[in-house]
Amino acid sequence: MKIAILSPVAWRTPPRHYGPWEQVAWNIASGVAALGVDVTLYATGDSKSPGKLESIIEKGYEEDKTADAKVAECMHISYLLERAGEYDLIHNNFDFLPLTWSRLVKTPMVTTIHGFSSPKIIPVYRRYNDRVHYVSISNSDRSSELDYIATVYNGIDPSQFTYREEHGDYLLFFGRIHHDKGAYEAVQIARAAGIRLLIAGIVQDEAYYREKVEPYIDGDRVVYLGSAGPAQRDELLGGALALLHPINFDEPFGLSVAEAMFCGTPVIAFNRGSMPELISHGNTGFLAGSVEEAAELAGRTGELSRHLCRERAMANFSLERMAAGYLEVYRKILG
Repeated sequence: MKIAILSPVAWRTPPRHYGPWEQVAWNIASGVAALGVDVTLYATGDSKSPGKLESIIEKGYEEDKTADAKVAECMHISYLLERAGEYDLIHNNFDFLPLTWSRLVKTPMVTTIHGFSSPKIIPVYRRYNDRVHYVSISNSDRSSELDYIATVYNGIDPSQFTYREEHGDYLLFFGRIHHDKGAYEAVQIARAAGIRLLIAGIVQDEAYYREKVEPYIDGDRVVYLGSAGPAQRDELLGGALALLHPINFDEPFGLSVAEAMFCGTPVIAFNRGSMPELISHGNTGFLAGSVEEAAELAGRTGELSRHLCRERAMANFSLERMAAGYLEVYRKILG
């Protein structure tokens, strides 16, 4: 079985710091390669691959500001699709653009939908509904207008996250600094709870950061650490009392939620999107409806089992579990 896995080219695969879709594409590639699939990863030239690596774009356009994003994307997608006949199956992790090639090649395509950036893109998916096989990353993120072959939760390599029974005395916000992710709400939760907050992640919205987050950063009770690489991420997640995830949108999955639980760290999240699928309320975290409720629940993290957090993450969100799910999808498509 020869599979071409198409990763985005905003960042390196796997990413050095930020790059959730690139991270998932890497996890899929390494997971199914370990199960004996012949994998070719299409990604940036400075990427790694568990199998063969093919590239036409040397560096991600978010890391090379001289690059034009649309040019890089078109070059990258066409580079794979022009060679489609070399593969039994194409696994697209690059949103809707590759769908527009799908009727021009004979090779079947499976597309993992990592979320809908806007309802305006659904017509593209709908147009190719009869040609492309769609996989959702949570049941909550399915569109009633589309057919799906499976739901496969994102999988994470457990060896990258250290289980810690002992923890520090801080709450953690880990994610991009943007209204959608709720960095401001995390600050307000921590302040109301009287617990120190550490913030780690890229600033995606400079105005939001300056107006809503920066005024509260004092280097003591609220600390901004910048972007965190894999080693620091593991340390921060594992040492936290809890991860705060007060999202302001219906998030399709939430990698940091699962990553925290791999470290044994419970999660306090707003009850939106896929959060009820990831978090067992009262067991591996809490689902809240407001800042005030989340602040109250932050004082009850001692009721939660860190061992259960790790156990549930291993059972539901491991790389091995995801790889097995995708191998079943590949076999179903290829007969």
